[in-house]
Amino acid sequence: MTRHVAVIGAGIVGAACALELLRDGHRVTIIEPGEPGGEQAASYGNGTLLNPSSVIPMSTPGIWKKVPGYLRDPLGPLAIRWRYLPRLFPWLRRFVTAGSTPEKLATIARALQPLLAEAPERHRALAEEAGVGDLITRQGVLFVYPDRAAFEAEALSWRIRRDNGTRWLELDEDELRQREPALNRSYKFALLVEENGQCRDPGAYVAALIAHAVASGATLRRARATGFRIEDRRLRAVLTDSGEVAADNAVIAAGAYSKQLAAAAGDRVPLETERGYHVVISDPGVAPRYPVMPSDGKMAFAMTPAGLRIGGQVELAGLEAAPNWQRADVLLAFVRKVYPDVPADLPPERIKHWMGHRPSTPDGLPCLGPASGSNDIVHAFGHGHVGLTAGATTGKIVAEIIGGRPASVDLTPYRARRFA
Repeated sequence: MTRHVAVIGAGIVGAACALELLRDGHRVTIIEPGEPGGEQAASYGNGTLLNPSSVIPMSTPGIWKKVPGYLRDPLGPLAIRWRYLPRLFPWLRRFVTAGSTPEKLATIARALQPLLAEAPERHRALAEEAGVGDLITRQGVLFVYPDRAAFEAEALSWRIRRDNGTRWLELDEDELRQREPALNRSYKFALLVEENGQCRDPGAYVAALIAHAVASGATLRRARATGFRIEDRRLRAVLTDSGEVAADNAVIAAGAYSKQLAAAAGDRVPLETERGYHVVISDPGVAPRYPVMPSDGKMAFAMTPAGLRIGGQVELAGLEAAPNWQRADVLLAFVRKVYPDVPADLPPERIKHWMGHRPSTPDGLPCLGPASGSNDIVHAFGHGHVGLTAGATTGKIVAEIIGGRPASVDLTPYRARRFA
């Protein structure tokens, strides 16, 4: 049965949803106030990686002990702004307990795994359909350590990854040097996860998917969604700042801006923004063969058409606070620790900074499935650090729900009502 579906948001999740719904024969209107793939979007600025291995959430056992340090250090890998703490506290309390035991951590990982599995292949298929197949690669990702002992200190996380299907090659110092000669020699042990891939230019990729959706019959409505008109639990229209959009179904895929829309659809979700930063160095003086994740930096290094991108950092400060560009400078300062041949005196015109908003729930799992206020509205937001990776599968699941087909995964872990 053909339906008119309003997809709210033109990030990677919204783009994938739109294409899968069009494939099912539905009429699609994409509601988005910004430029698809533009710099305002989280999809634009992520670390570029498509990692099926990314099943470990931010909340891990013992993280509560680190909270005082997060408050003291505004430039640490995870920082909390003091002024925001009163508003953040309910989310933070849920966050520190979500992965507080190995059993809880393993449960979250099992729930993430089906959303991430086969991500490079799924994205490659979407990219080829949109004429940008060259943007998706699968050379693997290197996780590098100062020594084997540093790797063994993370044994719990890697055991859980292995239990969820991740396989890797262990590289000693000589093998690592052969694989990645540009890497600092202080790294003497690594894992090569060959199943992991990369989207070389996420902004261009999302823009191409939305353009392909429009060329395939979707309508792009430049507006900001503000709520819904629901009568007797049936959706009649999406409300926007430029009028109503009549629709049979709606998909909330507005990323970090989904919280108010979810509430309008009957679900109070503790959604926060984990503000992330990146730096891009044009002509960096090195040509890494692999994306690299150093254990001592908690960030990702990857070559893109624009240059070497260093992405990472988590800052909890809400949607409105101004960026703290010193956090981006932390990323830049780490570059020569990973790649010593990057020039120490880079001119400012070769360095670009960016900050964006990851949409994050306390337990690291997205909200995915029908809304409480109307089954005509489907949640598809809150993917945190895995939005790009999980986007393609999320689009497929949303199309299954709206098409009245059994979902290909168990939706129970992702229901918004888990926060009630």
